[in-house]
Amino acid sequence: MRLRAKIIAVAGKGGVGKTSISAAILRELTASHPEAKILAIDADPAVGLSTALGVEVTETLDDIRKSLSGGATKTNPDELIAEARFRLFDSMVETRGFAFLAIGRPETAGCYCTVNGYLKEVISLLAGDFDYVVIDGEAGIEQINRRVMEKVTHLLLITDQSRKGYQVIDTIKRVADELVMYEQCGVIINRATRPELATDPDVAGAPVLAVIEADDRQSRNDVLGGSVFELPDDSRVIQGTRAALSRLDL
Repeated sequence: MRLRAKIIAVAGKGGVGKTSISAAILRELTASHPEAKILAIDADPAVGLSTALGVEVTETLDDIRKSLSGGATKTNPDELIAEARFRLFDSMVETRGFAFLAIGRPETAGCYCTVNGYLKEVISLLAGDFDYVVIDGEAGIEQINRRVMEKVTHLLLITDQSRKGYQVIDTIKRVADELVMYEQCGVIINRATRPELATDPDVAGAPVLAVIEADDRQSRNDVLGGSVFELPDDSRVIQGTRAALSRLDL
């Protein structure tokens, strides 16, 4: 009997390396749990996780939503979900021990309410078919506030050492405490330029799982368009992510 999926949602301010951490989590899970069924969801319309994982996306969740709804902006979610199940599995990219699904970027400007509502249902739908689901969330608080991440088991808050970064994860944590039914929550301080100052065991009311120093090798890899799988095993982001997952018993 399959155990209930562990759903790991990664959130934080934009520009703090949230997507890099999400990709590193995928790399570590596929290495430590080679027999597990793992799903990566790029829930950020900025669409960066596919590059970080070296995945080529041909169809997104929003593409499926629009094709099934005939382009309508208002559709019964239950009907869409029932029709979408097999289409979702067909659209997933499977590589390196995980499946990948991207939310996509709606063509029209403005609110992402429709596709975010659809994503919430999709997470619930697919969770039972996977052992691990890793969600690279949209920067900021929108998806938490709209309960897109309503039923996750692990909430990872990513920040740098800036005051704004700390304020954003503090806000996310306070809202998540009311709206998200998570089991564990932790903080990763990423791209730390003064790691000796990151001495508090708790930030935003959650334990600090790892402090990852700024890494020139990772920056170079990003500039060259390399995936997380091309980083050496001793790179700081890989080692820090591994330590964080270990503290969460993942």
